[in-house]
Order: sequence, then structure tokens, then C-alpha cells
Amino acid sequence: MTPRERVRQAIKRAKPDRVPKDIGLTPAVIETMKCKTGIETPEEFFNTESRNLHIAPMKELPDFSEYLKKMPPGTKIVSDYGIAHLPGEFYHFARSIFPMADFTDVQQVKEYPWPDYQSDYRYVHLADEAKKLAEQGYWIIGWAGHIFETAWQLTGYEKFMEYLFTKPDFVAEILDRITANNIIQARWMAKAGADMLSIGDDVAMQDRMMMSPATWREWFKPRHAAVIKAAKEIKPDIEVWYHSDGNVEPIIEDLIEIGLTVLNPVQPECMDVYYIKRKYGDRLAFWGTIGTQTVMPFGTPNDVKQKVKEMIELFAPGLIIAPTHVIEPDVPWENLVAFKEAIEEYGRLH
Repeated sequence: MTPRERVRQAIKRAKPDRVPKDIGLTPAVIETMKCKTGIETPEEFFNTESRNLHIAPMKELPDFSEYLKKMPPGTKIVSDYGIAHLPGEFYHFARSIFPMADFTDVQQVKEYPWPDYQSDYRYVHLADEAKKLAEQGYWIIGWAGHIFETAWQLTGYEKFMEYLFTKPDFVAEILDRITANNIIQARWMAKAGADMLSIGDDVAMQDRMMMSPATWREWFKPRHAAVIKAAKEIKPDIEVWYHSDGNVEPIIEDLIEIGLTVLNPVQPECMDVYYIKRKYGDRLAFWGTIGTQTVMPFGTPNDVKQKVKEMIELFAPGLIIAPTHVIEPDVPWENLVAFKEAIEEYGRLH
């Protein structure tokens, strides 16, 4: 069975030959992996089944200097949208610099130098890239962007959450422009032949949503639905993957309604995974489930192996097993080896 067939079978909740897997590592952990193994990439070391399509960068970024006048030394623009980051001292985390931090009215939003997602040069390579990945047997993922996360990183989190209720026209202008760009990306990913559209927003905390489910339904559900619809109009059988950390259980039914087929990352520290499997397991596949707040950093290698075994027994065959977050340097190398070995030991399904 090819990697692509394996992931497809898992998402369809059929029975692949073994459980597919995924993992992401921070740069420091990648360096550890290289030193320990001589292998350059996590995809090669863990033998993961999926690969991502990437749109081309803009030929030239707009001039954001008028909007980023308060950048401390060391700050870099990291987004087409003009969002800047100041690297922190703690691993890969950074402080965001918000280009719309001083905006107060919708006209300022309209006059902002919005990025170019319309030009074909950003996408024309995707079909060839997808063809090569398909020939190599990989599951092909096409990313179509955030909505909520991009929006609040433009304005600042507190301002955005306040303006949801006090300046709806301001918020709608931002969200509609982001959504329009994501729709363009989704269409190109579908045209290129992506097997799965990936979208997402971190909209939840450890034990609840960041906003009421009603607020999410008003502002974000219809926009994500439009992005999914755009892809499905071109490729009706494209799978749809949605990411949010935290407890998103209050909106899972809504996500299924708009086309979700794969939920990520299913944090066991935030949701009852047995309940999630019982309630939604006949309609969703699950991508993740191995906790990065508990067993990966703080468990023994045997703890990791037992947790992998438990999650496979619970979720397979509708499982792509993975840590629920990118792996930080506090995760012992031995636990990563245990994760890999446990999938090999317990992941064979027939």
C-alpha cells in the first residue's frame, strides 16, 4: 500500500495496512535529530506519508513601513499581510507586531496595502508539484490559510475581540478580505490535485472556546464554509482538515456540517478523547491524539509507547497518529524514538 493509499484508507475509516503518522519538530529538535541520526528531515526519519504544496512568495512585499513604525531591533516581517515578529528567548516563540494596531475605522482597513493573492505566478507550479508528489506515492495537502488568526495578528488580539462586538463593519472588512484570499488559494490547491484541503484557526483554550460558539458561528463558520465550498466546486472528493488547539468540541458538529472530514489535533489534555471518538468517530478521521503537554515531554519512553498503543486501539482505523503540537526541545529524544518504535510495533492493522 502506498503512503497515499494508506492515508486515504484511514480518512475513509477503512482499514489501511498500518496506521499513518505525522510529526513536526522545532528547529532545535531537528538539529538534535540530525546529530543523532544523520538524517536531514523529520519526514525521512519518521517515514511520514503526507507532503504539502506551497504557493510561491510575492515577488515584492508592499511597503508596510507606515504601519510598522514601532518595530524593536531584530523584528522581521513574517507574513504577506505585514505581520511582524520579534523573536523571543524561549525556543521558537515570538512577539507579534500588529500593523493595524492603531486603526479605528473601516476606511483605514480599505486603504491598507493588502497582499497579492490574485496573481497566477504564485500558483502555476502547483500542478507539477502535485504530480511529482503523487508519482512518489505521497498524500498531498494544500493549505488555504487562517482567518481568525490572521485577523487578530493584524490588529492585536484584544482589539480584535473587542471590535467583534463594537465595530462589526471594521471586522467584516478584514475577515472578508482574508477569506477572499483563502478562497483563491483553495481553488488553486483543488485545481492542482491536492488530496486534502487544510484550514484552521486556534479558537479554543484548554477547557473552552476563546469566544462563544454563537460568536464563532456568526463570524467564522460561514467564511470557512465558503473556502471549503470553493475547493469542492472544483474537486468534490477533496478531504477537509481543520486545525484548532484546545477544546473545540462545541463546534465539531458545525465543522462537520460545512464539510470537515479530518479533525486536528484532538488534544487529550483538553477533550475527552473517548467521548470524541464515540460521538464523532463514524463521521470523522482524527489526526493527532498524542499529548505534547503530558506524555511526550514528561512521560517515560514506555509511557509514550503505551499511549501510542492506547490511541491506536481507540481511534484506528480512522487515525493519522501524531503529536498534538510541534515538538519542543523539552521532549527527550528517547521519547521521539519511542513514538516511532511504538507505531512500528502497534500500528500494523492487517
